[in-house]
Amino acid sequence: MLADVPIVFVLIGITAYTVLSGADFGAGLWMLIPGGGQADAATTRDHTRHSIGPVWEANHVWLIFVLTVAWTCYPGAFGSIVSTLAIPLLIAAIGIIFRGTTYALRGVLERGEGRGVSLVEKLFALSSVLTPFALATVVGAIATGRVPVGNARGNIITSWLNPVSILAGVLAVAFSGYLAAVYLAADARRLGEPVLTRDFRGRALLAGVVAGALALAGLLVVRFTAAALWHGLTTGAGLALVVVSGVAGVLTLILVWRSSFGPARASAALAVAAVIAGWAAAQEPQLLPGLTVRAAAAGRATLIATIIGVAVGAAVLVPALALLYTLVLRGRLDTTAPSAPSVASAPSVASASSVPSVPLVARDGRIAVGRPAWAFAVVTLVAGVGLLVFAGPSWALGIGALLLVACAVTVFALTAVPDEKT
Repeated sequence: MLADVPIVFVLIGITAYTVLSGADFGAGLWMLIPGGGQADAATTRDHTRHSIGPVWEANHVWLIFVLTVAWTCYPGAFGSIVSTLAIPLLIAAIGIIFRGTTYALRGVLERGEGRGVSLVEKLFALSSVLTPFALATVVGAIATGRVPVGNARGNIITSWLNPVSILAGVLAVAFSGYLAAVYLAADARRLGEPVLTRDFRGRALLAGVVAGALALAGLLVVRFTAAALWHGLTTGAGLALVVVSGVAGVLTLILVWRSSFGPARASAALAVAAVIAGWAAAQEPQLLPGLTVRAAAAGRATLIATIIGVAVGAAVLVPALALLYTLVLRGRLDTTAPSAPSVASAPSVASASSVPSVPLVARDGRIAVGRPAWAFAVVTLVAGVGLLVFAGPSWALGIGALLLVACAVTVFALTAVPDEKT
């Protein structure tokens, strides 16, 4: 029984990260395809950035929580997962880094600064789509039993590039866009933006239908490619949770159609949470093929210490996050209108980035910082990642780590010190 408690913590963390950061990732999707509404693309993108500004960094605490509990309480299973699925996890990590970097850079660029702004916004949007896709392929690999116990025992390619995992990735992107559209419609109404409210209401309805269709298609794919998972999803608690997810999804569409965005937020979150709970119920008690949750658990002392630590941390974290989300939902952190023509008049976004105001883009839209330095940063990033992933000797791993440190120092210097030519 004690061994089951941390896995419950992990599932709670995955659910919270999916519902909260999923909406943030989905906001990137609508920055990538901002057209189709009555509001212009610039206004749509500004509203999206403004809405996620106060919470986008706080939401990542759930990913850190999941990783920490998993590697502490189930070290053997964690090692098997991250070694076999190193590629999608690396892609997700790079996506998170690029997403945070580009969001911060966008906070110090003005709308009229041309191609530099466009490049930063596109990188933010693409990384926002790539990250949930990669993370969902990891879930698909685990759910279909493609991660055997042991260090890098599974196929490094087909473990995550298979029909179920790919469909899980696409479904994650669709769910993220669905959640984001519902949340952004509610934010637009609170800010008194009727045009944006109508636009995101329409996007929420469209994304909800697409996500529902993909979910049904996913069940068919599971039926023919993952018999064990299909059996778990169509019997007992797994079936009940699939039904709950479907009902919650339909209810959300009805609420969005009626423009009841507050309740729609809750029902949309329930629909996504039920999918995760259904996956867990379908796989229980197996964590990996031939490895149960209890067999994978660490020692009793470690489990007790983790449970106590989570309880103490929750006493601080949960009220703090509840306060943050309450302030956001009540509009207490709104400091600028989303339709403002430039970010220079949007202090909430600039402060959220916590990056000095540096003129990174010249008036004609060309990057004004030193090109050789940026090239050095890119080369050290690629070389460092390549050595850490593919090299075997310890000296090569050490060089890879030093290259990543050099990349980080270079990027910090470039963003913290204005270019003398500007």
